Amino acid sequence: MANDAHVFKISASDFRAAHDGLIEAIESEGLVVGSILPFREMLVRTAVGDAENPYADAEIIQFCSGQLAAELVLESPAQLTLCPLSIAVYTLPQDRSIVWMAYRSPGAGTSGRQRAELLLQRVVQRAAELARLRW
Repeated sequence: MANDAHVFKISASDFRAAHDGLIEAIESEGLVVGSILPFREMLVRTAVGDAENPYADAEIIQFCSGQLAAELVLESPAQLTLCPLSIAVYTLPQDRSIVWMAYRSPGAGTSGRQRAELLLQRVVQRAAELARLRW
């Protein structure tokens, strides 16, 4: 796995609880979910290489903060590629009681990137807490 991918294991939960927890964690930061990408279904639809699908469930949740986006692009116009931020949530067929969340780190090269990293960490931590509650 690439060095910039951060993966978190959430035991004793399920996909729906983790998904809902992730949405709530994003919204509790005052942010709006921009899109939900049904990644597993995309793999099923495209059947690339007719390989077995590695996921029981998999979605990518995208969101961004306007304030953070402005800070990032003022630091460097090329940093527009960092928005929207994305967090993947997925389960594997062999054990659906373990949910995984993952995101690609924006790095720590600028203060905007550091703030984006801290935001991603907070969102995943809160989502994991909510997922364990199965609220």
